[in-house]
Amino acid sequence: METRVDEVADGIYRLNTKVPGFNFNQYLIVDDEPLLFHTGPRGLFESVRAAIGRVIALDRLRWIGFSHVEADECGALNHLLSVAPQASPLCSKVAALVSMEDLADRRPRGLADGETVTLGRRSVTWLDAPHVPHGWECGYLFERETRTLLCGDLFTQGGGSDVPVTEADILGPSEAFRAQMDYFSHTRRQAAILERLAGTQPTTLACMHGSAWRGDGGALIRALATTLESDVH
Repeated sequence: METRVDEVADGIYRLNTKVPGFNFNQYLIVDDEPLLFHTGPRGLFESVRAAIGRVIALDRLRWIGFSHVEADECGALNHLLSVAPQASPLCSKVAALVSMEDLADRRPRGLADGETVTLGRRSVTWLDAPHVPHGWECGYLFERETRTLLCGDLFTQGGGSDVPVTEADILGPSEAFRAQMDYFSHTRRQAAILERLAGTQPTTLACMHGSAWRGDGGALIRALATTLESDVH
């Protein structure tokens, strides 16, 4: 098993590991205080660790963020903390309160909705997104310099993933995957949350499963919202 490394936006690297029938991504933002978004499950730790090391030294890693508490988002968190002595977990205030204060081996930094963390020349802003697609504590990071939305399980594409970043359709493939396994909670606030994410006007969507995507991210997120709304009715 080998984790592939590709730069998908300026200074943002997609770490992709294929497993039978599926794939996992982490995203590494390189700056004065490097940030890794998602860890992968524990079984991928050695491969992900080696991939990070091809970009930066592990002892430079400062933040390990994740969207929500699930094995593929943060299963290898403590393994990474053990080899990255300067790193701290980064998550929503809810995740810190209900899970990470107990689960993480190092005290987490819980972010309020709209809170910004400066990494150096660039910064990331936390956007609460409870239950979109799932998890009370769910949220995303928006990197302003490259207009990259680290969008977690939105636009999940199954199968392998040999294309690091694409401008082709990902809504169709992600909806085909959702038809097999509907992982959305369909909260009544879903439309408002997706509109807020669209309002960041991202030009890169850093998807956790499948290719990253480049284009009018706001329009694509609104297309997803329309599709989900049609399901309800």
